[in-house]
Amino acid sequence: MMSRCSIVPSPNEVQLFHSLSGIQRLAETHRFKAWFLDQFGVLHDGKQPYPGAVDTLEKLASKGARMVIISNSSRRASITMEKMKNLGFDPSLFVGAITSGELTHQYLQRRDDAWFATLGRSCIHMTWSDRGAISLEGLGLQVVNNVEEAEFILAHGTEAIGRSSGSTQCMKLEDLEKILELCATKRIPMVVANPDFVTVEARALRVMPGTLASRYEELGGEVKWMGKPGKIIYEEAMKMAGVNAADVIAVGDSFHHDIKGANEAGIESAFISCGIHARELGLNSFGEVADTSHVQALAAKFDARPSYVLPAFIW
Repeated sequence: MMSRCSIVPSPNEVQLFHSLSGIQRLAETHRFKAWFLDQFGVLHDGKQPYPGAVDTLEKLASKGARMVIISNSSRRASITMEKMKNLGFDPSLFVGAITSGELTHQYLQRRDDAWFATLGRSCIHMTWSDRGAISLEGLGLQVVNNVEEAEFILAHGTEAIGRSSGSTQCMKLEDLEKILELCATKRIPMVVANPDFVTVEARALRVMPGTLASRYEELGGEVKWMGKPGKIIYEEAMKMAGVNAADVIAVGDSFHHDIKGANEAGIESAFISCGIHARELGLNSFGEVADTSHVQALAAKFDARPSYVLPAFIW
């Protein structure tokens, strides 16, 4: 069933979204040639696929949709596709994947962008430990631990600091923030390879690099955000799928990153309520339908306008 509900009434305009129980009717209209799908909070929770997600993806593919994973993951695209395969998704159903980590790697490698061309080669590397450190192979970078030697900060994760030996040292979030305070006094720039603030992992929320980047901006630091809600990742995905903005719908669970990013890229969007905002929306179980007024309040809070709202990525 499809209905229209108001999101953010204003004196001059009432913005609307469609409420859907699943994507079937939307897919069968063939309205969109390409579907840009977030992974965490939409297709899986980091540990297992959401109920119905694998089947829904296969049915969507059967309708001729070109599907691209568009993710703020700090991992390379190839690793993302391997993870999808291990979770039970068929990689051949996707045109490909574009991740924040992939964009960051390419820009650091090519150095053909004016901003990246000014970066030095020595960096403080904030990375993962339990999840596995991010490789910097092929980038010609020197990882340093002394702020005085660093020319920029590279933020891939929130669990550890990289060592010049290639090993990592686990650190608490507050310890990483102390390093940022020292970096801010030196006014060195930061590249954040995952702009998410938090992500869904096994139904819990986990702090992501965007939290560090936001803190660094509060300290007066300069940050280059490599991913959603920035336009760059959407533009790369459109090139990959061979479409323009009018032919695309982006599906995601974050108002700030997925929906606002789609708004800024000029494409339509579908908000999945069972992801990172589930708790704020008062949802206690998968597939539970969010109260419209709660969705309206969050949309207003983030100044984000979804075209559609669904309880989950289900058919």
